[in-house]
Amino acid sequence: MPALNAPSLFTETLANGLRLTLRHAPQLKRCAAALRVAAGSHDVLLAWPGLAHFLEHLLFLGTERFPADQALMAYVQRHGGQVNARTNERTTDFFFELSPHAFSGGLERLSDMLAHPRMNLQDQQREREVLQAEFVAWSGDAREQQQLALFNGLSASHPLRGFHAGNRDSLPVERPEFQHALKAFHQQFYQAGQMTLSLAGPQSIEELKRLAMVFCDTIPVAEHVPQSAPALLMEDANSSYQQVNANSLNLLFALEALPQSSTEALAFLCHWLNADKPGSLLTEMRARGLAEQLHARPLYQFAEQALLHIEFTLPGDAAAPAITELLLDWLGFFAAQQDWSALRDEFAKVQQRQRQISSALKLAQWDCAQLEDGLPAHGVAALNAVLKQIGAVDHFTGPWQLPPPNPFLQAEPEAPSAGLIRGQTSKHRGLRTFAQDRLRNRRERSPMQFSQALPDNTVEGAVYLRWQLESAVSDSLQTLLENRLRPLTEDARQAGVDFSFSASGNEWLLKMTGLQEPMPIVLEHALKELKSAETGVVQQASSSPALIPIRQLLKALPEQCLERCAVSDNLQQLWSTAHWDGLATGMSSQTQAALSVTLSRVPGTADGEPTLTPSLGGRKVWSTIDTGSSEHAVLLFCPTASNELADEAAWRLLAHFSQTPFYQRIRVELQLGYAVFSGLRQIHGQTGLVFGVQSPNVAPSELLEHLEQFFSGLQSLVDGMDEATFVEQRRALAEQFDYIVLPSAAVAELMWQSKLAGRSSEYLRELPLAILTAEHGALVSAVQRLKSAAGGWHCLATGPTPSAEWHARK
Repeated sequence: MPALNAPSLFTETLANGLRLTLRHAPQLKRCAAALRVAAGSHDVLLAWPGLAHFLEHLLFLGTERFPADQALMAYVQRHGGQVNARTNERTTDFFFELSPHAFSGGLERLSDMLAHPRMNLQDQQREREVLQAEFVAWSGDAREQQQLALFNGLSASHPLRGFHAGNRDSLPVERPEFQHALKAFHQQFYQAGQMTLSLAGPQSIEELKRLAMVFCDTIPVAEHVPQSAPALLMEDANSSYQQVNANSLNLLFALEALPQSSTEALAFLCHWLNADKPGSLLTEMRARGLAEQLHARPLYQFAEQALLHIEFTLPGDAAAPAITELLLDWLGFFAAQQDWSALRDEFAKVQQRQRQISSALKLAQWDCAQLEDGLPAHGVAALNAVLKQIGAVDHFTGPWQLPPPNPFLQAEPEAPSAGLIRGQTSKHRGLRTFAQDRLRNRRERSPMQFSQALPDNTVEGAVYLRWQLESAVSDSLQTLLENRLRPLTEDARQAGVDFSFSASGNEWLLKMTGLQEPMPIVLEHALKELKSAETGVVQQASSSPALIPIRQLLKALPEQCLERCAVSDNLQQLWSTAHWDGLATGMSSQTQAALSVTLSRVPGTADGEPTLTPSLGGRKVWSTIDTGSSEHAVLLFCPTASNELADEAAWRLLAHFSQTPFYQRIRVELQLGYAVFSGLRQIHGQTGLVFGVQSPNVAPSELLEHLEQFFSGLQSLVDGMDEATFVEQRRALAEQFDYIVLPSAAVAELMWQSKLAGRSSEYLRELPLAILTAEHGALVSAVQRLKSAAGGWHCLATGPTPSAEWHARK
């Protein structure tokens, strides 16, 4: 694997009290800021539940210096970054990621919005309605209410038992005393002594510190405010309780007076509790028919307190006492492992791999939390204290064993020279010779394209492997295959490879992104699992939180864009008729050679010819999706009218320009819903605009009318745009596709979509040029084609077809 430039870390507490963490990581292409305020929902006076969450929302509404259309959210969206915030129990986090040239502008806006929020009454009234809509959705979400019920066994005086989200009743913005409390909370906590700022990027430590100092100049200076200690988690002598639902057992352990490094100790313990491999607790639970899935995590941590939650998914009438007894027995075995040296070594390797592939944003958030890597020496004492409070003792009865080491964390041996033969040099990578084909008895052109879009001297790469089938895959067969791959998927993730195997209609897609070194062995293991799978009884899939309706529509969109076909659950027949192709980027010669050996064993027939997704041909297609929710949602996908690159460039410009006006109109002005977004998506090689809205009370047909009204209003906005603004918007968008700032995974996805669309291998060079040379008239024309559905519309919604002009998808 190519050598990784080691990042350097700098930490300091400034004279104004602000804690600063700077990470110089040369391999990063973007920069990120994570700002933590030591105040959250539990720090609010009891009279005003939800005030902290409400303030977080208000801070994004613009300032005198940066109005809403120039504020942080609009600025980050305009420059192709990401931004968000989160109110926790005792902290509030703000974070964003941008390209290096736009980063200072983001920091300016972040500091200004924290220090000088407008907070006028009209803004507050509108934003309170947004929180009310969120509250209504939260109240009706069974999974959210089940999550809230987990705290019912705690002391009534502990703030975890209270309501903190905020709604119309708890936020009386018209009352002077509420306004006083809001401003006092902001003044008390939104100051340097209460903040931790973490910056991560490719810049030097000196440059990052200069940026941090500019940020600090705006933030008010005040003394650190110690946060009050909460009440005991439980009132009586008990330190644990359980809750049994229809198909799950929840065990909760209230931990008090924890020593230093207890956060790291709990992370270490949960990592091994959640292991799904031979020798693990879950494997034994399944063998005894006690549980199908297990998930352990801390629900809450502050000061010296923590609440550990272990959830077991039950197969039927499993007895809770037997599960608890087996858990404590395994914990006894775990406690007897002395200093856990082997497990600590592997855990440290896992975290090291994660750091290697982490984005700037993830690194900044990690640093902001001020956690140590692995389980440090003093964390061993903390782990012993945690295990003692849980009730684990160092004796046990079961024949337990430690899980086998993760095979993908081991160093790769020298790859066989499959990719190069005598006389072939590294400059021939990605090319095959007649002699190679003859030696391998392969006369067809290899369907796996090794793209040079990414340099081969970095640690990251990507592999896409697609099978086109004669039939669609049944849900039961897909579940079976995903279950077989689940342990591999987790091992790969720990080793720095994001692995997925998904189905859309009659297509399978195996995808790997991340560290390139383990990819050949991960692929080899995956192919063995896929080829050797036997149909039969399908093990229940792992339980996961139900997606909100708009996310369910997004998940369903790729399959809805393909033609329907017959469904099959005969795995061997599917493999016998499958045709496969693929793409790999960023591969060193050694990784490429190892991959070539594995690819010779891919099931199905090699086929390098692209199959284009059929066009909608100007039709309006409607798919009704049952989300199991009372909330309404609409997702409108509008493909380009043609496959020409100029059309794609115009569509990208339109998506870039319309994003902020759409959010402003639908969410802020009309307040139709709280989940509102727009943007550009590429699905099966098709480029399209996507508009999404979720609303608690507005029906899909009415939401669609509002979308069409927005399209009509968009015409005047585009017509009225001056040339200087157009040129600036065009330049900002083109810069987002500069290889220097595009993350490797984003480059790989663009190349894969271009392959599916049948585009040139020079796509990454041609696309920004097409954007830069687009004329204002192309944007005007794009709006007209959007309004007339020249490329067709595909609407996914929670309601029925609204009118005869829509074709219901059969």
